[in-house]
Amino acid sequence: MLINKNTNRIYLEFTDYLKARFPAFKVQKISLNAGFTCPNRDGSKGRGGCSYCNNRTFNPNYCDNRQSITRQLQEGIRFFSRKYHDMKYIAYFQAYTNTYDKIEILRLKYEEALHNSDVVGIIIATRPDCVSGELLDYLQILNRRTFVMVEYGIESTSEETLLRINRGHTYEEAKEAVIRTAERQIPCGAHIILGLPGETNAQILQHAVTISELPLTSVKLHQLQIIRGTAMATEYESCPERFRLFTVDEYIDLVAEFIDRLRPDIHIDRFVSQSPKELLIAPDWGLKNHEFRAMLERKQK
Repeated sequence: MLINKNTNRIYLEFTDYLKARFPAFKVQKISLNAGFTCPNRDGSKGRGGCSYCNNRTFNPNYCDNRQSITRQLQEGIRFFSRKYHDMKYIAYFQAYTNTYDKIEILRLKYEEALHNSDVVGIIIATRPDCVSGELLDYLQILNRRTFVMVEYGIESTSEETLLRINRGHTYEEAKEAVIRTAERQIPCGAHIILGLPGETNAQILQHAVTISELPLTSVKLHQLQIIRGTAMATEYESCPERFRLFTVDEYIDLVAEFIDRLRPDIHIDRFVSQSPKELLIAPDWGLKNHEFRAMLERKQK
């Protein structure tokens, strides 16, 4: 929990949400690569994916789709249990679009993760245009038995920006998906990228106001990063003047203003992302999320 000393505004963090949901033990997310693809890559909606995206940035070493979900969980648990022996885990379906398959296959993958006795729930990262009513009905039933959360990659509330980054869906589709999910009492998260090409600070801050109208439980913030192997990296190399990459201090100020405009009951899951050094072109801050959080907290005092 963070407090802005100037406004006495309290910012809830996602760890606060998990502590309230699981008061008896510490909970850790384990990222999984379940072997899905994306409609923006396989030709259903497009090829090449979103202009900023290289999915290799999402996968820790233990997260390998050549291994079963069970095996990935076992390796993740082995990694995290060295520090906390009484920890429980949430299976985090993170790589690509984790609702993009036949519902029978989705059920098998989700249930395989929940078969592990140390797993107390699942979080499913997906696109707003890849969630059917049939799947949401299943997740609603599953949510009565265990913890289920759906994270939507919204990225921007600007239709112009979504088109520019080849996102392949609209903000209206994102809004509809979040509402349909929350109506079934399933917690929803949202991903937002701060600093996408063409967006001013005023437009970025408006994202906070706009998504606050949605029934969201949490939000993840990411600074724009230029990643090798992406269409955006090619554009950046040829036309760097089209991009405005923040310094750490600029981003801290922007995040502070962003969360001041965010509905106060929305939990903040992340402030920054950290891509692998070998993939990152810019900006190279070298900051982990907890380090940025400490800097933001000092700024608030």
